[in-house]
Amino acid sequence: MKYMLLIHANKQGWDEMPAQWTPEDVKAMVGYMDDLNRDLQEAGELVEGRGLSGPHAMKNVRAGDNGEPIVTDGPFTETKEVLAGYWVVDVASEERVLEIALRVSQAPGPGGRPTNQNVEVHPEGEAPA
Repeated sequence: MKYMLLIHANKQGWDEMPAQWTPEDVKAMVGYMDDLNRDLQEAGELVEGRGLSGPHAMKNVRAGDNGEPIVTDGPFTETKEVLAGYWVVDVASEERVLEIALRVSQAPGPGGRPTNQNVEVHPEGEAPA
């Protein structure tokens, strides 16, 4: 069964990351995620995964009344969190996807301490019959 795992970042934390994370901290986190992706790929479970750009690169789009796009830069001011990355995995069971989500949650942060971040797990939906 396919699942999507989503990780979010606090916008303030994202903006403050350069001051709070050393280059070694960032390297450790990226290395951890690379190892996770390699393990999932070797197990045949990784469909796709990506880290995303920060809030500065975001665009919000919605249709206006006349059908023209209304495009705004970055998250809305009331937004506290932004999508930071995702994985799509194809696994044998819910138990397995929860194991993967736990591993994602334990990615190292500043000083090597686990971030213990929340990971949203969404099963692939099916269209109504």
